[in-house]
Amino acid sequence: MIGNIFENIVFVYGCGMLLAYAMLAILSFRGIRRHHRRNAYTDYAKVLYSSISPGISVIAPAFNEGLTIISNVRSLLTLNYPRFEVIIVNDGSTDDTLQKLIDEFQLVQVDFAYNERIKTQPVRRIFKSTNSGYDKLLVVDKVNGKSKADASNAGINAAAFDYFLCTDVDCIIEKNTLMYMIKPFMDEEHKKARQVGEPCPECGYVHVIEDNVRVIATGATLRLVNSCEVDEGTITRVRPPRQLLPRFQEMEYIRAYVLGKMGWSMINCVPNVSGGLGLFDKEIAIKAGGYDHKSFAEDMDIITRMCTYMMDNDMKYAIRYIPTSQCWTEGPPNMKIFSRQRTRWGRGLIQLMSIHRKVIFNPRYGKLGWVVMPYNLFFEFLAPVIEFAGILYYIYHAVRGEINWSYALILLLGVYLYSVMITTLAICWDQLTHRYYKTWSEVLGLALMAFLEPFIYHPLIVFFALRGYYFFLTGKKSSWGNMQRQGFGQKKKVATA
Repeated sequence: MIGNIFENIVFVYGCGMLLAYAMLAILSFRGIRRHHRRNAYTDYAKVLYSSISPGISVIAPAFNEGLTIISNVRSLLTLNYPRFEVIIVNDGSTDDTLQKLIDEFQLVQVDFAYNERIKTQPVRRIFKSTNSGYDKLLVVDKVNGKSKADASNAGINAAAFDYFLCTDVDCIIEKNTLMYMIKPFMDEEHKKARQVGEPCPECGYVHVIEDNVRVIATGATLRLVNSCEVDEGTITRVRPPRQLLPRFQEMEYIRAYVLGKMGWSMINCVPNVSGGLGLFDKEIAIKAGGYDHKSFAEDMDIITRMCTYMMDNDMKYAIRYIPTSQCWTEGPPNMKIFSRQRTRWGRGLIQLMSIHRKVIFNPRYGKLGWVVMPYNLFFEFLAPVIEFAGILYYIYHAVRGEINWSYALILLLGVYLYSVMITTLAICWDQLTHRYYKTWSEVLGLALMAFLEPFIYHPLIVFFALRGYYFFLTGKKSSWGNMQRQGFGQKKKVATA
């Protein structure tokens, strides 16, 4: 009896997951095509040279990033945008990160009106350059907060503009990223006010009121810089990672961003904006409390709290995604760092479900309560649990000789080929629309990872997720850890870790 119930649950669950991926694939294709049609008629030069373009604060926390800090800061300072600043938050580094910044950019300590609207660890000093060529650079030196969230909050407090882009100092950002990512905000601003109703009997005019959707965040596709050619903080040649583990991650990122988040963006149900690259409305982020320094999934947490803030105050909101790759980040190159990262992600997910459980199936929160959070609960959080339980159940009945192997193998083959098809579609669609790789042999080599994923990579994802759940439930202490970057930025140097 219990076995039949479990089998039916797994069957319904599996069908639901397959349908969800099919829906996201269709929505993603439509979203990418619509983005390219609209982009064909957009003159970004108007944004670049406009005096009324919104200002953007680029915030990049840094902890022991001495190996790459100079080339990456230089890269950030050369972004194409009329009004922006770069805020580097030195989060109590114990290496030469701060000293390198001081020497390279001729920094001196300055008096600065630092307004702590979000509570953080104490800020020690704030630096500006004596060289007018670096007048966009601001360096905040603070006590280590043991999380990227605390450093990001310090950057938000120091930010001068209404929008902030949060990134990692080890990331390489495309030169036109700010122009592309601010556009969804500007598009909604143009639709902000409209005339409604009949003429007023007292004054004879139709009153104008605000009736808009407020964009609170935008995100874009991330890729791995591992094995790409980098020249002074600029990608000169995009390649799939040569090492096996980063190559699996590249495949996973393409599927997650090109199919997943672009699909969710079409129905305004984006679950999170990546911590590696996200543009936010500063006012809403501050009112929502900023990043939670105790969270192990601070990027998902801040989006969830910003959305709940908007719904609690009866304001319409939207989160947009851009299908083009605007950011390259160095992925974990070995199992030790990868396990630390994915365990933290698993712990962060169960923490998010626990903190925001009141939102799940709560009609007050609209799509957030009925779509986003339930999807995270059933198809993200519970997926490793159900999968692990299913494997144990399968093994138990296999040992007892109670499995019809002909039907079982057909079912497994169908699920396997479906997963391969979804991943291959994402990779091919990404290449056909953007052509980041120069040769189709590179695309084929990456697509072949989809055939190996269920046997090598996916079991690791399940294990580390369950490990993160276990750490959360047992209260085991753990930290964010250091990625131990190899670094990149030398001319024609392959950025392998």
